[in-house]
Amino acid sequence: MGVEDDPIQADFAAVQVRWRRAIQAHRVAPPDAGFSARLNGLATIAHRQADVCRKAATAGYSWPPHRTTTKQPYELRPGTGRRGPKELWARFDAAVEELNRAAVGADLVEVANAYGALAAAAGDLAVEVEREDHASGLLPPVDLPDRRSA
Repeated sequence: MGVEDDPIQADFAAVQVRWRRAIQAHRVAPPDAGFSARLNGLATIAHRQADVCRKAATAGYSWPPHRTTTKQPYELRPGTGRRGPKELWARFDAAVEELNRAAVGADLVEVANAYGALAAAAGDLAVEVEREDHASGLLPPVDLPDRRSA
């Protein structure tokens, strides 16, 4: 049975392509206002990776262990002037370490949980970086409707 005949393998293959594109977007990115959008894209695909891994684990698949960990794209590495709150970056870095640790094993649930933690950390960072970029003028201000108190 080929990948195209197995919906779980096809779903996994498709999400892997999207994961590689999300990582590549960070590798070739200039330091610009699109940083929060790239973080959001990473969060979205990491969440999808977690879902696919959980579905595959339920169907009896195991994770194909990786022999080495990949180096994070420059704009995501510690010590590179990353924008956003340090405590959220610490969470992100811990999630990356956990994903690297889980990826050398075969437990899809551990890999799914690691992708889930990465999705949450990247998503929270995306929100805060976007907020900071609006406040600093890097992104245009967001018009909020006038609110009245009750």
